[in-house]
Amino acid sequence: MQQQDTIFGHPKGLFVLFFTEMWERFSFYGMRAILVLYLTAETTGDNPGLGWTNKEALILYGWYGMLVYFMGIFGGAIADKWLGQKKSVLIGGIFIILGQFAISTDNMMSFYTGLVLLVSGVGLLKPNISTMVGSLYPKGDARRDSGFTIFYIGINIGAVLAPLIVGYFGETVDWHLGFSLAGFGMIVGQIVYVFGRKQLLGIGDLLKHSKEHAHLVNQPLTKIEKDRVIVMLISFLIVMVFWAAYEQAGGLMNLYAKEKINRVVFGYEIPTSFFQSLHAMYVVILGVPMALFWVRWRKKGRESSSIFKMGVGSIIMSIGFVALMGAAWDVSLSALGKAPVYWLFLSYFLHVIAELSISPVALSFITKLAPAKYASLMMGTYFAVTGLGNKLAGLLGEAAQDAGEMAIFAGIAVTCLLLGILTLLFVNKLKALAHGAEDVDESKLTFVEPE
Repeated sequence: MQQQDTIFGHPKGLFVLFFTEMWERFSFYGMRAILVLYLTAETTGDNPGLGWTNKEALILYGWYGMLVYFMGIFGGAIADKWLGQKKSVLIGGIFIILGQFAISTDNMMSFYTGLVLLVSGVGLLKPNISTMVGSLYPKGDARRDSGFTIFYIGINIGAVLAPLIVGYFGETVDWHLGFSLAGFGMIVGQIVYVFGRKQLLGIGDLLKHSKEHAHLVNQPLTKIEKDRVIVMLISFLIVMVFWAAYEQAGGLMNLYAKEKINRVVFGYEIPTSFFQSLHAMYVVILGVPMALFWVRWRKKGRESSSIFKMGVGSIIMSIGFVALMGAAWDVSLSALGKAPVYWLFLSYFLHVIAELSISPVALSFITKLAPAKYASLMMGTYFAVTGLGNKLAGLLGEAAQDAGEMAIFAGIAVTCLLLGILTLLFVNKLKALAHGAEDVDESKLTFVEPE
């Protein structure tokens, strides 16, 4: 790996990648903000939708959420075997652009074609761009975790903007205009990526074309590598449960906010789609403080392994759903059948604390543990598991239509709590399977490495 130019002590390539991913997230969260609302909107009026039932919309949302991530396993394999990560990201971005404009037309065949293109594009782009972030840092580099946090904060700027821009114009002006705006955002992301690739020399190229890495291609996994794969697979279970809970926001919680939350604040009714920006806004606000907290925590000699953080995050996620149980309780007591909006603000705040303890940590964890020849495949598997979590989220949303929200919120809260406790109980055994992959130079343990 060549010597890299840096900004704030991190490779410039990091900022190229997060600006690219930021606009991919703008596209994705734009869809997340208005897809279910568009599907369930009435077919008449100034801004007609498709008139689907809540259950029908949640079924499609669940499948879309699963496939958009599940395709990552194929995107990772394609990058490892044929294209390399760099080209896969470029082609994936083009697919996303085409997909967004395809669903912007008032034609059902075009709509479904657009969904297929979006699923394929994200599958190529997302796992490979995350793997490239890890490749920017040499083994044992203490900046890797903070680099992923910076990346995560940056891309969530796109997730903040999407519900405010795509959501506003889609929900209040024209659904198809909203979908188009997400496509224009992705065009910006591709422009950033194409002109910034000079900062990514030697990063994301096809591994088997490199003579210095040729010995890695057909070599079987060692005992240590097998142990590390095992601990990664266990971490994937935590990730799947987390996303099954978290992604209630785009489906069940989107409809819940529309129908059962009093959204009037100081005489102004907040558009439903705006709540989709809350998670990302909290990430941008809390990302740096959370990273600093864990650095200081570790410097004091306390347990701070990735597995430990994931266990803590699961427990905090559970508390977030206890807050939603409070909202459901208020709905049952209210004469109007609506709960105060502060329950949403509180639960989403707790969800993001959990997210920052799990999601960027898991991304960094995979780049540390994955065998080099399967780096993109393992990252793709991570996103495939995320997709399964999204599908499970959709199924839970469907179940809530019959069982009621209180039962679903309580079930998620208990599951997350038990999983978090079990993870913390076995943290030392799981760390042993990692065989020191997380060991870093403690003298360089800072959030932003000084130049």
